Parts: sequence; structure tokens; C-alpha cells
Amino acid sequence: MKKTYIVDSTCNDMRVDRWIRNLFGNIPQSLIEKYLRLGKIKLNKKKIKSSSKLKINDQIDLFNINFENTLIKKKIKFEPSKKIIKSNEDLIIDNNDKFIVLNKSSGISVQGGTKSKKNLVDIFAKSEIFKDTKPFSVHRLDKDTSGVFIIAKTRESAQLLTSLFRLRKVYKTYLAICHGELNKNSGEWNDDLIRYDGKKKITEKAKTLFRVIDKNSEASLVELKPITGRKHQLRKQLHSIGQPIFGDLKYKLSNTNKGLNKNLMLHSYKIKFMINEVKYTYTALLPDHFKKLLKVKRLNFSNLK
Repeated sequence: MKKTYIVDSTCNDMRVDRWIRNLFGNIPQSLIEKYLRLGKIKLNKKKIKSSSKLKINDQIDLFNINFENTLIKKKIKFEPSKKIIKSNEDLIIDNNDKFIVLNKSSGISVQGGTKSKKNLVDIFAKSEIFKDTKPFSVHRLDKDTSGVFIIAKTRESAQLLTSLFRLRKVYKTYLAICHGELNKNSGEWNDDLIRYDGKKKITEKAKTLFRVIDKNSEASLVELKPITGRKHQLRKQLHSIGQPIFGDLKYKLSNTNKGLNKNLMLHSYKIKFMINEVKYTYTALLPDHFKKLLKVKRLNFSNLK
């Protein structure tokens, strides 16, 4: 028995083994590896590895597999209350026939995972805004990062927006409050960032333009424009120069974790892109926790563009 699945934008750039777990539940890795080795799971009619990455419209074929009998625990979708749905709908900046744009809150994931149940995709799937379709995630934003976030309404819009992000035709501006005083007021960071795919070490080029908006001996408010889109890029780059972002529990220095704030002080402030000669620009107001720390650290943000 053969079952065929087509990859949509919500799974773009996802590992095959993660895709299997997202769809079927907590399948043992050893079993996934066995089926891949035997060719019972194929991507675009070819044998693959568990680390292979998926792209939109890829075809996945499963041959004589019934995961229902082997899963450890079936994945349970997050079921949002009406209050949670309404509170996230209230964060919407723009709602058109192609997508919505919202000012995402800090502390909520874009998609559900093993460590996080509450997520935007499951929330908006229950919203009246998506009653005749479903939400498509077209880009990443860390759970603890607030600010501008786009969710597509149709598969066609999702494919278009995903392509714009991949081709670097979406211009993003972030704001961060970091520890200490940056030496330069503006410039460009070019780094080799390291990440791991299992045990495999991968080095990626990362480029970011930066401008200091205000600073003192305790903290700096920095405008960041990433040219590349590496995972945790901005957080890693600020950490590498010894001035991590306030509230960052992963990329921190030993003497900066004083519990001053519980929120990551990284905000997706602005996004710009163009579709069919129409320019779109969206700006997300600063969250209260961000403005509070600016006040505490005596940083002025009145000259934001």
C-alpha cells in the first residue's frame, strides 16, 4: 500500500524525520531510520536520509507503512480557547485576501513542537479569519522574539512569500537592547556561525548591518538589518562581541544573567517587500516590556525611523 503526501509551506526546509513526527506522532528514530534504509520512505521517488530537508511541493511516498501501530504518543494539537484566539486576533496589523500581519507576542511559538504546545498556527487555524482556508507559516521568528510576523491565507500566497524570503527580497529590521556599550555606532558584521545537524558541524556565513540608536555604559539600543537568515543569527552575533541581548538565556555571558527581565529584548520592528509592483511596509509597536527596559536603562528611542 502506497500513500503519497505533498509538502506545503508549513514544512518548507524541515527535516524528513521531523516531518514524520509532526504528521504521525512520536515515532522512534530507529524505526524511521530502518524504513528510510529499506526505501519504504522516498522523497521525489528517491531514497533519502533522515536529515534530508524538504521543499514546497516535494512528494513523499510511504510504502506499506502503518505508523499508527508504532507511535509512542500521537501528536496532540493545541486547542486554543476563544479568549486566546481573540487576544491574538487583536494583534493583527493588516488583514487582506492573501495574508495577515500581526505584532507577535514574546513567548509564543510559530508552530507546535515537543517543547511547546501553544502556537500561532494552531491558534489561527481556529480563527474565523481562516474559516475557509488554513494558516501557512512563511518565515521564522523565535518563540521569545516579538514583532512583525506574516501568516499566509492560501497555498499560492505562501509559495510566493516563501520565495521572497528565500531570495532575500524581504527586508527586515530588528531592534535589540544589549548589554554594554558598542564601540562603533554603525557598520557591518560578517561572521562564520556554527550549527550542528545531528553530529555534523556546519559553518554558515552571516551578514548583518547595524546602527546604534542610543547607548551608555550599561546598555545599547541597536537597529539590526540581517542580510542573511541564519538561525539565531542576531543573538549569536551580539553574543560573539561580548554584548548579548538582555533576557537571552541561551546566548549569554556568566555575569549577565541577573534576572533583571524575563523577556528576550529582541523585536522584529519592520518588514518591507514588494508584490506585483505594490510596496508593503509593516511596523510593529514596541511591547511594554521592551519600553520598560529602555526607560530603566535610560535609552532614548525617539529617533527611530
